[in-house]
Amino acid sequence: MSSILTNNSAMVALQTLQKTNQSMEKTQSEISTGKSVNSARDNSAVWAISKVMESDVQGFKGIAESLSLGESTVSVARQASETVTDLLTEIKGKVVAAQEENVDRAKIQTDIDGLRDQIKSVVNAAQFNGLNMVKGTDEVNILASLDRASDGSVSASQIEIARQDLTADAGVYNTAGTNLSPNATVSDPAANALSATGNTAKVTFNTGAYDDATTASIAVDGVQIDFTGDTAAGLDQDDAATFFAGRINALGLEGIEASVTGAELTVTSARGFEGVNVDVSGLAGNAAGTEITELNGTAVNQASGEIDERAENITFSTSAAVNEGDGYRVSFGGESFTYVAGPNEGFGDVAQGLKAAIDGKGMEGITTRVTQDSSGAHQIKIDNASSTDMTLAAIGNADGEASGGLFGLDGLDVTTEASASSALSNIETMIDKAIDASASLGSAQSQVGIQNEFVNKLSDSLKSGIGTLVDANMEETSARLQALQVQQQLGIQALSIANQAPQNVLGLFR
Repeated sequence: MSSILTNNSAMVALQTLQKTNQSMEKTQSEISTGKSVNSARDNSAVWAISKVMESDVQGFKGIAESLSLGESTVSVARQASETVTDLLTEIKGKVVAAQEENVDRAKIQTDIDGLRDQIKSVVNAAQFNGLNMVKGTDEVNILASLDRASDGSVSASQIEIARQDLTADAGVYNTAGTNLSPNATVSDPAANALSATGNTAKVTFNTGAYDDATTASIAVDGVQIDFTGDTAAGLDQDDAATFFAGRINALGLEGIEASVTGAELTVTSARGFEGVNVDVSGLAGNAAGTEITELNGTAVNQASGEIDERAENITFSTSAAVNEGDGYRVSFGGESFTYVAGPNEGFGDVAQGLKAAIDGKGMEGITTRVTQDSSGAHQIKIDNASSTDMTLAAIGNADGEASGGLFGLDGLDVTTEASASSALSNIETMIDKAIDASASLGSAQSQVGIQNEFVNKLSDSLKSGIGTLVDANMEETSARLQALQVQQQLGIQALSIANQAPQNVLGLFR
């Protein structure tokens, strides 16, 4: 049936051409934008996923910049700490040279002062964009990642880097903080005296004659002294005590002297950091039963014993913790010496800090040593070789401001034999801290670098994933465009043919 009012063929041809034109429009859009999903209209689900991923990529770009900035900051600090280590090693060489007697210690001290100033200059200059990681103790957080959970929530991850304080600051002792004094025990709590004379052992000889049958011996510091009685000479207990006193003094043992009062022999040791054993078990004959009657100021009744070292000590707790800001103060001779602990330090560091403080004062006759006792407790020993007894006290308080990692650097002194000896142990402690700081910063720099590399790779992976979702396949799109162009031409021709059909009706009326 033919109709001039309804041309079904034309309508079909027009619909087909319109559909072809729509497909061509989409294909041309893919070619011009390079995307198969360019808006939510194209594919709302894929578009939404791609936009979330694009926002993450943008976030990771900012994280990569943060990590690069952090890595550079840590690198500057690491190089500074390594330089400080080298300078401290140079100072150690100077300190070792000062141990010799035939040197100009004043000139060596001048060199040490110059190197010390150089260290301070390096520490102060070691900043990047205003952040100095070799000054202070506050931790530094570097943005490391954005973590998206399965529910879509996002949280930030940080890399926490500890600063490595390489200043020589004294810190601030908080007198109003929590009392920590029980953690530091003075060795002689009753007298609290730094004696300048040393400790003693007293031996009282029994009354009686020392005849030919008498043989006796006393051992002091491992050296045995023998005595033989003499009937003809009429030797008695006073003579025996005098004999042993003379022989002990004749040995020339360092720091050991003997004196006698009647039948009482007194052996005195002025050794600062070493005890001296006295053994009278070899006394026999008419001297049988003679024993040490007083040891280190305490009445005893024994055959052997040890004269204590002259130094007094402060023993620190083996169970208490040390927190940043915990300060300990030692006082004697009218002076106070303070150290305030930094982060991750223990009582060994506290003892070394107090030693540096005491040594830096340069008090005449005062020497120090840091040790551990048989139970592992850290101790600082203080010896007084001056002519004046001093009262020793120790206290502690929390919540102060930490001393610098190179605390004691300003007090390094080699102008005397005693101070040069003390400086040697103190510089070793500083070198160890600088090495630890370099190692810690090197590890942190490596961690930040690895994270930065990972974030860059992760960003690339996300970009690749987004491309897989929304990018157009240009080979496929090109082939589809050519096919659509042919379809469009055919559609136009078919529509033209369909539009000519009503005109054929006119032939019926001719």
